[in-house]
Amino acid sequence: MDRSRDTVTGTPSAVAARNDEAERAVPLAASAVAAPLLEHPRFAGSRQLADVASGATVLGTGARGEGLGAVQGALLDMGFALYGGADERYGPDTARALRNFQVHAGLRSSGVLDAATLRALDALAPAPGSRGQSRALPSPFYAGQPVRVVIALREHRTFLFDPEGRLLDIFPNAVGTAATPTHPGLKVVRAKLDQVATEDAGARLWNDRHVFGARLLDLSWADGHRSGEELHGTSAPALLGGDVSHGCIRHANEDILVLHDALAVGDRIAVVETLQDPHLGVPVTTG
Repeated sequence: MDRSRDTVTGTPSAVAARNDEAERAVPLAASAVAAPLLEHPRFAGSRQLADVASGATVLGTGARGEGLGAVQGALLDMGFALYGGADERYGPDTARALRNFQVHAGLRSSGVLDAATLRALDALAPAPGSRGQSRALPSPFYAGQPVRVVIALREHRTFLFDPEGRLLDIFPNAVGTAATPTHPGLKVVRAKLDQVATEDAGARLWNDRHVFGARLLDLSWADGHRSGEELHGTSAPALLGGDVSHGCIRHANEDILVLHDALAVGDRIAVVETLQDPHLGVPVTTG
């Protein structure tokens, strides 16, 4: 997967122009349904998606086709987990990715591709060959303090910003179960473990050297108290996008390497349920 930093927020000027009203992070439902046609170059040429946009059909169980593949590709480039990749087949991974996007867009979390969901994707998907999105992004400020990372629990995405507050990338994550939740709030990086230390921690705590993946970043609360949570890799990438952990935030191993290299001890991490969290500052528009 292309991790090129100069393509993260790229989007055609035509897409940006028609989305001037989408400055707020969420919801997007009202603006999404107003567009009469699909305009994004990822979707505009698909007859299958034209039928979805018109309301003539929805894509769910048993669906397949090039239009669905284009939607899968957009979800992947926006940082939503889709373990099966853009295989042009609707399955459990696609349903989960759509549900997570629908949370982000302020839509009913059905997991099927309906007209409202497609219109929201049409408004927010990056240009072909690019990653990320240019609108409806979280602010890199939490309670007035700059943060390097925003973790959106319910949409299962991790947003990485540079020290100046520019978006670097968006990664899929997996978070805590209902019984062992990941707790929202402002946290800081307490320690960074390299691969050897990460494997040693897995062997010591879980009798599994690979359970924490390639790297681990230990977190404390902003006041210095231990949080009992970490950012780390995973030995089970198929579970990304869900609520499956004991409270830690899991990432693909290639993504935790990026996070580990980008972050320093003391950097702040904002954990929120959704991007509507009132502690986040004014939403970001890039490009």
